[in-house]
Amino acid sequence: MASRHPTLKTPFFERAKHADHPLTAYLYRLMVLKSSNLCLSADVHTARDLLALADKAGPSIVVLKTHYDLISGWDYNPVTGTGARLAALARKHGFLIFEDRKFVDIGKTVQMQFTAGTARIIEWAHITNANMDAGKDMVRAMAEAAAKWKERINYEVKTSVTVGTPVSDHFDDEHEHEHEHENGDTLSRLEPRENGVSNGGSRDTEARKGSIVSITTVTQSFEPVDSPRLPKSTTDGDDNLFPGIEEPPMDRGLLLLAQMSTKGCLMTPAYTQACVEAARDHKGFVMGFVSQESLNSAPDDNFIHITPGCKLPPEGEEENGQVEGDGLGQQYNTPAKLIGIRGVDIVIVGRGIIEADDPPSEAERYRRKAWTAYQARVA
Repeated sequence: MASRHPTLKTPFFERAKHADHPLTAYLYRLMVLKSSNLCLSADVHTARDLLALADKAGPSIVVLKTHYDLISGWDYNPVTGTGARLAALARKHGFLIFEDRKFVDIGKTVQMQFTAGTARIIEWAHITNANMDAGKDMVRAMAEAAAKWKERINYEVKTSVTVGTPVSDHFDDEHEHEHEHENGDTLSRLEPRENGVSNGGSRDTEARKGSIVSITTVTQSFEPVDSPRLPKSTTDGDDNLFPGIEEPPMDRGLLLLAQMSTKGCLMTPAYTQACVEAARDHKGFVMGFVSQESLNSAPDDNFIHITPGCKLPPEGEEENGQVEGDGLGQQYNTPAKLIGIRGVDIVIVGRGIIEADDPPSEAERYRRKAWTAYQARVA
């Protein structure tokens, strides 16, 4: 498939023009702006390390992949917590957040896992993914949940509060109008009573007027949110935005887990094809695939492909030399092979960067190699 499809030779800026998903179009444009097709798998142990790594490596990446349930000290506060702080860093450095959740369950369950619970993934992660073993209806359920969330969150309650001290004559007039007959005749004002008996009105009326200190009027209305930013307010520096591009759209995107890089993976060709069919059925929600090769085959396929298992030999060694696995089933390939030969678009790198002596410098080395491989492919 990868050797025949025109998207392999089409530059990202052209693919952005024809992307079915708004977030895919945005990501293609971001990749061109940053000259990067690198995703960092931030599999660290603490929230502090996660935020520090995102800040340091952010300039080199276009996607940050997280496993929130691996992080010790994750703060679930929707406004000031870890997800919100990651979102602020994503705006500052220009990358999208991909929560590698691998949803697989009945539709109702994944809807709740995606939009509710402790983490409320949909509020801070632009992208998530799913295993298709549960069937196509699970993808439909997630798409419906995302659409309902966007419809609800795209409006916010505007509250207006006014406080004023009343004028006694104004209130006299109001009470007089309250007791007018339909024929225009005016009834005599009801005089205030004390213990149920009329007292002539003057002293008690003054007491009644004097007890009114102020009036507070609260009005609420739903108005469109001008900015797709969520949460609307986070930590200091929240207004920092990566230059050259607007904030990403409110849409949330799904990647289908079509192929894995592990030895002995049980994902059959039939399973992979089912992922492709589900993606075509939900182009407005499915951005593409986590795969080991390009799965675009139909003429109008323009799905994005994000691929784990990328690793470079140490600096100075042959770039396409042998790269050993991790002994736990993970198999590695170089950016040149994954992008240039297999036709994927974004490579995911984790330990190759995290365990380096200088992670930001190593992230920049991977960025250069991956981008060079893409340029060679489309040249």
